[in-house]
Parts: sequence; C-alpha cells; structure tokens
Amino acid sequence: MNVTVIGAGNIGGALVRGWSKKGKDINITVSGVHMNKLNKIKDDCPNIEILTDDAQAIKDADIIIIAVKPWQVDTVINDIKANLKSTQILVSLAAGVTLEQLEAMLQAHQCEQPSLFYVIPNIAAEFCESMTFISTADNSETNTPNINKVEELFKIVGDTFVCPEKLVGPGMLMASCGIAYVMRFLRVQTEAGVEMGFYPPDALKIAIQTMKGAAELLHQTGEHPEQAIDRVTTPGGYTIKGLNEMDHAGFNSAVIRVFKTGL
Repeated sequence: MNVTVIGAGNIGGALVRGWSKKGKDINITVSGVHMNKLNKIKDDCPNIEILTDDAQAIKDADIIIIAVKPWQVDTVINDIKANLKSTQILVSLAAGVTLEQLEAMLQAHQCEQPSLFYVIPNIAAEFCESMTFISTADNSETNTPNINKVEELFKIVGDTFVCPEKLVGPGMLMASCGIAYVMRFLRVQTEAGVEMGFYPPDALKIAIQTMKGAAELLHQTGEHPEQAIDRVTTPGGYTIKGLNEMDHAGFNSAVIRVFKTGL
C-alpha cells in the first residue's frame, strides 16, 4: 500500500512515526513546505520518502492523507488536482471541514472524484495508541473495500471507530481534545504527589502508571467504571472520602461541560 501524507506537523508526524514502526507493507511518502520538519521525520523514519511537491508526492499513492490546517485544505487540493485520480482514497484530517465541503472543493477545482473520508486520530498515533474516528459519505457496498482499507490503515496506530460524520466532532472532543484533559489530570495528580512528599519525576511516574492500570483494568475486564470503583472503596476509607470531595467540587459536571465546549 502506498500512502502519502501531506503535512509534516504534529498529527501528520505522529501518524508517519506510528505507521513506520508497525506498518510492514506500507510505503510512506511525506510532503510538506518545511524541510526542517521533513528532515526530522526522515531522521526518525529512514524508510520513508520526503518531498516538497504535493502533486508529485500523490502520483502513485493509493491513500492520500491531508494533514494540514483546515484553511489550507483548499490550497492543497488545488496543488494536487493534476495528479488526483478517482481510484485513489482521499482522507482529510482537517477538523471541521465536512465531506460536503471537501466535495465542493474538488468540484470547484474540476478534480476527479476520489473516495472521500473524514478522519480524526490523535497524537498517541505515534505510539500506536490513537483513538481514531472514521466517516465517509458513501456507505454503499461498492465503497466497503475502501472503508476497510482506511480502517485497516488506522488500526495500525491504535483503535478505530467507524461512525456517521455527525459523531466525528464529538469523537474529536472525547479523544483528541480529551487526551489533553487526561494529561491535565495527570499533572494535577503529580502536583498532589509533590505536596505529599514525592519528587516530581516520581510523582509523575506514579500518576502515569495509575492511569495505565485503571485503563487496562477496564479494557481487560469490560467492567463499568463504577463496578471497578466499588472494588477499591471500603466503608469509611480514604477512597470514598476522596470521591465525595470530587463530587462536592462539581467534578462530574465540570468534566462534562469541558467535553461539550466544542458543540
């Protein structure tokens, strides 16, 4: 499979590094305007090809990944229109750029119509732990092979969720913005550890392992979080007192408000 990534920023770089680690049968080309960013990715992933010509980069691509800012998508499409083919798959990672808008851009530039996908991964793709949301306007049986190809590609760098386009935005809030919220919680937990006497690196290590352990426990057991919580809350113990403090501070409603800020 030949994959071209247009854009060498945070998310494009994360995907390339993840695919480079585990994508045994993927030939990766990265195109961008900043040679310093391209060279940095090339240093990490010697097996990839780097170019500064988007049109040349997509020439032999099976899947084209547009990993640029939303306002740059139209420019990219204009740059690649000469070599864009209907047999290719075009995946946009630009948050908020709908499939309808992508189709309109292609029509405005008189491009051939590839199979279009709107996909939102997160930066954990670099370590093959992304949560990626995948949508396409064409859910017909004729497009099923392309849906399978896109899902197979992104499964290499984590878990995937194929969904209607209307759920991609909420998914981004949960998993892409959400990764920052999780990190903020880890920072606060670390600060609490320091206040209680741990050195910062030790407190962070404890917080990270605790988060990993909690997530893996739910993943392996399939338990609802409240079931797992009940296993560590003894009557009159520290855990239930801490949980009640979180409730008193409005933790649950605050977190829900945070995730809904983009809706």
